[in-house]
Formats: sequence, C-alpha cells, structure tokens
Amino acid sequence: MKKLLYSSKFSFKKNSINLNFQKFNYSLNRINNSKNFGNSLKVLRNFSSNGERESMAYDVCIVGGGPAGLSAAIRVKQLAKQHDKDLSVCVLEKGSEIGAHILSGNVFETRALNELIPDWKEKEAPLDTLAEKDSLYFLTNNSSMPLPTPPSLHNKGNYIISLGNFCRWLSSQAEELGVEIYPGFAASEVLYNQKKEVVGVATNDNGISKSGQLKDNFQRGIELRAKQTIFAEGCRGSLSQEIMATYNLRENCDPQTYALGLKEVWEIDPKLHEPGRIIHSIGWPLQSFLSAKGWGGSFLYHMKPNLILVGFVVGLDYENPYISPYSEFQQWKHHPLVRKYFENGTPISYGARCINEGGIQSIPKLTFPGGVLAGCSAGFLNVPKIKGSHTAMKSGMLAAEAIFDSLSKSDSEGLECVSYEQALKSSWVYEELKEVRNIHPSFSWGVLPWMAYSGLDSFLLKGRVPFTLNNKKTDSEKTKLATRCKPIEYPKPDGKISFDLLTNLARSGTNHEHDQPIHLRIKPGYEDIPSNVSYPLFGGPEQRFCPARVYEYTHNETTGNAQLVRNAQNCLHCKACDIKMPKEYIKWTVPEGGGGPAYSGM
Repeated sequence: MKKLLYSSKFSFKKNSINLNFQKFNYSLNRINNSKNFGNSLKVLRNFSSNGERESMAYDVCIVGGGPAGLSAAIRVKQLAKQHDKDLSVCVLEKGSEIGAHILSGNVFETRALNELIPDWKEKEAPLDTLAEKDSLYFLTNNSSMPLPTPPSLHNKGNYIISLGNFCRWLSSQAEELGVEIYPGFAASEVLYNQKKEVVGVATNDNGISKSGQLKDNFQRGIELRAKQTIFAEGCRGSLSQEIMATYNLRENCDPQTYALGLKEVWEIDPKLHEPGRIIHSIGWPLQSFLSAKGWGGSFLYHMKPNLILVGFVVGLDYENPYISPYSEFQQWKHHPLVRKYFENGTPISYGARCINEGGIQSIPKLTFPGGVLAGCSAGFLNVPKIKGSHTAMKSGMLAAEAIFDSLSKSDSEGLECVSYEQALKSSWVYEELKEVRNIHPSFSWGVLPWMAYSGLDSFLLKGRVPFTLNNKKTDSEKTKLATRCKPIEYPKPDGKISFDLLTNLARSGTNHEHDQPIHLRIKPGYEDIPSNVSYPLFGGPEQRFCPARVYEYTHNETTGNAQLVRNAQNCLHCKACDIKMPKEYIKWTVPEGGGGPAYSGM
C-alpha cells in the first residue's frame, strides 16, 4: 500500500514539474517573441562545455517561496504599480508546488499581513481558526503543573493556521500582481560578475545519474539573472550559507543556534476538539526542575474543523549525542495531559524542519553587492513567542522597499541596498527581538535559574537590562563525547499514539528521484570523519538526530570499521545534518527540483 502511495505522489510531482517546465518555456517564448520587453527583461544564452544554458533576466529574483520571499515579491509589485513602473519579479521554489516544503506550528500573528494586504479577509486568506485559550504547563513524567502564561504567549487576535496553505494563498496574490512563480526549480548556484557582485542564480541540471552520467532526460539548468537577488530560502538555506561565507556576513555576530521542530497533524474525536485551544509545555521528557537534557518543549493547537497540530521542538545545542529528538516527541505524546487527544485519533501528516533560535545576537549583515538576506535565511524567529512568520514577512517587505528605492535611482546590477538593514533595525521586528534577546541563552544557567529569569524578564523587565547574553560555539561544537554521556533507552512506539520513524515518514509524502547524485555531500577533506570521528567518538549521533533516518552505519565485514550509509531519498530537507554533524562534515545541497516532502496542511 505504501508503495502505491509513493508511486501516486511521485507521479503527481512529475506532472507538476512538467507543467512548470511548460510554464517556464512559455515565458521564454513570450519574451523572445516580444518586440518591446524593456531594458529590464531580456533573454540571454550562456554556453559552456556542458552545452547551452538558457538565461532569463529580471529586475528582482527571489529564491524561496515562503512567507518572506512571497511578501517581498508582492511588495515590489505593489510599489511598482503605485509609482507606475514596470519591474519584473520572479520567485524560484524548490518544492513541487508552493507550500510543499513549508512546515510551521503555526499560531499566526497578522501584524505584517495587515500592512501588506489590509483587505486579506475580503480576499479570503485561509485564516479560519481564531486563537481562543492559551495554557502553559510544566510536565513531570506523569503529572502537569499549570504555569503563568507569559505575555509572549498571549495569542488573542492570532490565528491557528496551516502555513503551507497560507503561502499558497500568498502566491496567488503575487501572481495577480504579475509575479512569475516557478515551483519545482531548485536554485543551486549563485551567479557572480567579474566584480564579485551577485547577478542572480542558476537552477541545477536535471537528469544526471548517481554515477555522474547524463541520462536520456538530461536538461541543463536555467540562469535567472537579476539586478537584485533576495535569498529567502528559509533556515540554513544552502545558497544563503554560501553568500554569508563569501561576503563574511557573520563577522560581527554570534554563531547561529538552531532547534529541530517535529510536527504531526491529527484528525481527532470532535467531542475532544476545542477550536482555538492552544497548549504549550516544557519539562518532561527533556527537562526536570533540577536537570535538563536540552532546550525545548511542545505545542498542541486545535484547528477547525477537528484537527490538532502537534509538535515538539528540541534545541540542537544539546550535549548528549544519544538524544533522539524524534523519540522525545513520540514519548511525549503518551503524557496524561495530551494522550487523550490521540486515542481514537487518526494521524494525517508528519514532517520536520530546523528553526533559527539565536535571536538578534546571531543576525548577520543583511546586504551585499547585488542582493539581500530575508526571513529565516537570516534568522528573525522570536523564540519566546514561538513565532517567526510575521517577522519573516516584514523583513521581506522591508527588503522589497529598499530594493525598489535602489532600482528607482539606478538600474545597474550589483548595487548594495544598505538602507534595508537600517530600516529593519528601525522597525518593530528589531524592537521585538531585542526585548527577548536574553531568554533563550539564559537556559544555559540551568532550568530553575532560567525559569526565574525568563519570568522576571517577560513580566517585568521586558529586556530593559544593561547586558546581552552571547553564544560563542556552534551547535555541533557543543556535542560531548559519547563516553561522557549516558545512553538513553527510549520506549518502543505502540503503533497507535507513537510510531516508528519510517511509518511516520510515509505521511510526509517525501520522494526523490533515486538515480541522481546524492545531495548530502561529505565536504572535501572530511571523508574520514564519519568512520574515524563521528562513530567512534560521538556514537554516530546522526543516526538519532535525523528525523527521516537518512543516516545509518554498517560495518565492513573484513575490517569491522563503521561505514556511513546515506539514504538521501528519505530526506525531509530539515537541514539538521548541515548543523549538528560532528565537525559539520555534511554540506546540504539541493536535489533535483520538486524532490523532497510534499506537505499538505502543514
């Protein structure tokens, strides 16, 4: 049955991608046949030893079809319309459709949406479940203690939503304004001119076998050249990482710290369903009052008609390499506070995604010649609020305004829109993040001191303290040697409330073309790290932190040495391996466009 399910989803993806290629070719033909397409848009041809690569030129190219990228696209077009200018804008999205790779809690704050599309209700934005009741609990293994709900978790006026469905709606708003959106196209290469200025991106070549041979369906990638490129790929975007390294954008900020968020959607008994109900918890199984395995907690949101969006977040700065975020999540579902919701319920979807948790201390320089970083590519999540969609949208809007201003003054490529960063630091985004800057890092003091300080800061101080707590190490560097940690024995899933990982993975719709170069690449010079460092010294933590069982070890029959196996077709694109691997030996790159999860309602 699972094979049929995968086959069906894969066929849908292939059809979707074929339609996208037709759409792209239509755009090429439309532009080629146009007698007057203006200075801002033209078709180029680029030749290389691997054959001809088509190239299209835009005023603005946006990498990523999430809240930040789509908001930026809409704002550019709004401004162009207001000022009677003709600016071309495109959005590239690696998922098979907009929303296919979007995963979030999500209790949505409408502040940025109110600014961007004030009449969103009339335009039928998919915000249907108004937040009604907030609760916060500290859990022990068999009991729960209500805690005062901090102001950051007061959700009156917010909505419980599927962020993927919201992005699908945003994309329709963008297309109505003339934005060209291309799902199923994975941007894999940053384009630079001779001055080392960014002049766009290129999609990857499709139809290459695992061995590197060109297959019958081989197609060259396409260049998207732009005067300004917005990188809005989401957390730990591969091209954003390249940009930050190329221009040393992280020189004056803390290392980013991350968490892995795991989520399921369930259909539950209508008698137990309370539309708008919001439950958060800390404590068991990650923490007790006296000790902690790591930072994290849970969420459970009731969304109409009778769905619950449920998830568990684990900070990737944990020390014990035996921790399995997925197993912590499955164990938590058996707690008496929440177990009742899953009994007689039906699991519908599963997925996972990393999130930025470093706060303003970890935000890099946002601009560089030819482009900007927006949304979670830079990291604007408000950790105590457990919200980042509204800040991501606002960052995209501010980026669009700065870019529009720049293009209004000059149509040259490679300019740096420095006013964007200045605008963001003067906005409510920066004000919001500055207020909560010390809450997450104070967890390093221990559970009780953190609870005392975060309560005092949330209710009284509100960030008005003369210090800022900093982080000096990457999450990978914080992992302790296996010999210094205690192995963790997790209970076996019961198949009703908790599930083995591969059973749940089938609910994500994940699929990749099997015969393609592996996109989870071991960095040059790091080939011996899995067998000589990760497995013998750290116990092979990638086997446990990956929420899709991509990584496992086998043993050579002759030598007995551990050998890493990468099941790349399972990859959820969460980016945890790019973050938490010992020595960060994996570089996450994009697979063929359209591959990965096919989230629905997430």
